[in-house]
Amino acid sequence: MIFSEPILNSFTWLNFLNGGLQSPLLATTNEAEYAPIVLTGVLLSLVVIYLASKIGGELFRIIDLPPVLGELVGGVLVGASALHLVVFPDSGAAGSDSIIMTILQFINNLSPDAVTSIFKSQSEVVSVLAELGVIILLFEIGLESDLKELQKVGYQATIVACVGVAVPFAAGTAGLILLFHAPVIPAIFAGAALTATSIGITSKVLSEIGQLKSREGQIIVGAAVIDDILGIIVLAVVASLAKTGEVDIFNVIYLIVSATVFLIGSILLGKYFNQSFVAIANKLQTRGNLIIPAFIFAFFMAFLGSAIHLEAILGAFAAGLVLDETDKRKELDEQVKPVADMLVPVFFVTVGAKVDLGVLNPLVPGNREGLIIAIFLMVVAIIGKVVTGWAVFGQPGINRLAVGVGMIPRGEVGLVFAAIGAASGTLDKPLQAAIIIMVILTTFLAPPLLRFAFKQSPEEKEALEEANLIG
Repeated sequence: MIFSEPILNSFTWLNFLNGGLQSPLLATTNEAEYAPIVLTGVLLSLVVIYLASKIGGELFRIIDLPPVLGELVGGVLVGASALHLVVFPDSGAAGSDSIIMTILQFINNLSPDAVTSIFKSQSEVVSVLAELGVIILLFEIGLESDLKELQKVGYQATIVACVGVAVPFAAGTAGLILLFHAPVIPAIFAGAALTATSIGITSKVLSEIGQLKSREGQIIVGAAVIDDILGIIVLAVVASLAKTGEVDIFNVIYLIVSATVFLIGSILLGKYFNQSFVAIANKLQTRGNLIIPAFIFAFFMAFLGSAIHLEAILGAFAAGLVLDETDKRKELDEQVKPVADMLVPVFFVTVGAKVDLGVLNPLVPGNREGLIIAIFLMVVAIIGKVVTGWAVFGQPGINRLAVGVGMIPRGEVGLVFAAIGAASGTLDKPLQAAIIIMVILTTFLAPPLLRFAFKQSPEEKEALEEANLIG
């Protein structure tokens, strides 16, 4: 779970049970009189978050770049790197560092102790909303991941996906340990962040250039689907390792087996669950007859994932894969989008807000190692995915470069890795910022590189078409 440890350790649920009749926000503050101020701070934070999300997303859409990058950059601007409007204590900020808290202190004439308490409580609420956002995001990704597409590309996509996970993970982890003498667990976490591939970004570019139905396009999309599944399993493993603070081979085996069994078992059992889900949805007559049962299932699966010491997002992803097989999938997908539109931007903006890009200022001698790490991660991130094109065999005339380049963008999945690593305390600021920069640059570079990779001279195109006919 993205922000589980700091949230669960600091939420005073007993206070909520004892005084919840007065105000639900008593769960996040020790003083009842501060509850309305906490609410005010949360509302003002959401105003800033949504403004940053929409302005950033729209600007990036205008310049033909993924809006999610605009949300991330918007978060960077309103967060610790620039305006200090949205900052968090788990990133080392104090109440006095927050412009929003300064405004609240001026309006309500608060003492420094009150500012500290309110700042902590307000940050917890925003963090919970962000965590719900990423759970819904992974649920939505699961809904959009059509398992039937895997049958069209078969073993080729599986090989590409496995190579695309193994190579950058091994190269990134080993390089950080051997070249930069990074501790094992942070190195593993950073290596895991290199394994992600964004289905949404790649699919959009392939569709725009008319290559979605090509052999290369089918392999890329199919491999990205499998890569997401493998990435979620890797994420569950490394996040759990971060919680234990040590590398236990038996624990690793347990996590891999349990994650695999949980995901595959959920999908297999889903065939029996689907009919019951549809029957229940058809019998319900009140508003939310479809989306509420879907979220009950998604949140319950997220709970199970967390309960067996995996990640809540793994359960949400599995729930999406299961419900993707129902005949109400399209209707459900349309109903989930508005909820995702409300909560997912909170996640992306807060991820950007927690990044302090100041640690990568080359004028500060202590930051130069972080910049070198960022360059190293970029090299591994690109080469580690490009080589996957040469894992394709038995396909004469295939555009191997296009297949490899199509796997480059990390997108929202890479941000999930960075956020979990930062929230768990596994990643220090230079390594966290380096990962974020890697995610941003790979997502920036992939669309133009993919367009370039598919550009061919007439002679090359004719030769490829002849090879396709022969194949």
